Amino acid sequence: MGLFDKFKKKNNKSEENNNDKINAPGWNAITELCERVYPDQKDPKHYGVIVSYRLGGNDPLDGISVYDGGDYWHFVTYGLSELYDKESDIKEVSGYGMEFTFKLKKDNYENEEGEIRCVCGILQSIARITFTKGEVFNAYENLYTGQTTGIDCNRKSNITGFITVPDDKFTEIDTPNGKVCFVEFIGVTDSELKAIRSKEIGVKELFEKLGSDVTNYNREAVM
Repeated sequence: MGLFDKFKKKNNKSEENNNDKINAPGWNAITELCERVYPDQKDPKHYGVIVSYRLGGNDPLDGISVYDGGDYWHFVTYGLSELYDKESDIKEVSGYGMEFTFKLKKDNYENEEGEIRCVCGILQSIARITFTKGEVFNAYENLYTGQTTGIDCNRKSNITGFITVPDDKFTEIDTPNGKVCFVEFIGVTDSELKAIRSKEIGVKELFEKLGSDVTNYNREAVM
């Protein structure tokens, strides 16, 4: 079983996060940025959790919003930065100082909603690495899992892991709880990841070779 497999099977419940009754300056700052990028989408798809991580839930991210980018779905996480009251001693940085983004190409999926939920589960699993191991993800890194089956619902694609880049639509923001940058994950193939690990190619070079930051489950490997 691959790193992400067990998270695909979770049926993440969708819920609206009502921040009117709680202090959520970090959450609001992310939403304000999203609404600047997508001003016509005030009510995007949103996938929350039933029980928050701090109360014993399994998923560390409080929520993931999914915006319609035209030919792709644009995922934005809430939870790696400090969404509510400031708790860390480092005033300049909010939480881990990052949130994740991901762009999934729209395609003729058998179950598009299932693929969207699958991505949400994967982002939760990557966030869990940060919460349990303290690992901070920066741009131009790779996430190799050793998994050879696809990360899509049916595990048929060539996409098995990720590289990271700065999200071209989401700049670093200053929130009341500190700075937050947005690290975008791009799906890549096993052969591409092996080429990075063997130093045949760097992450930036691979990104240029891909020519897009949108993850396409049906593309051929470039390495």
